[in-house]
Order: sequence, then structure tokens, then C-alpha cells
Amino acid sequence: MAVLLAVCVPVLMLGVVLALGRYEELVLPGTVPPPADGAEPADRTDQ
Repeated sequence: MAVLLAVCVPVLMLGVVLALGRYEELVLPGTVPPPADGAEPADRTDQ
């Protein structure tokens, strides 16, 4: 019984950590990466 517990608990903990990571990706808004160096903004009006 102890061996079964020692095998199942880490696997279940890994599953919980992975599930929480997926949940975090769904709940939190994505961040927009900063523009690269030398990139011009898309909304220029002086042209």
C-alpha cells in the first residue's frame, strides 16, 4: 500500500501543477511583446 501511495502522489501532484498552468493561461490575459528595435509604429499619420 505504501508503494502505491509513493508512486501515485508525485504523479497526481504533477498533474495538478500542469492543470494549474493551463488554467492560468486561460484566465490571465496575454501580454503583447514589445516592438523590435527599429520598428515603426503602425499608426503613423504624418506621411
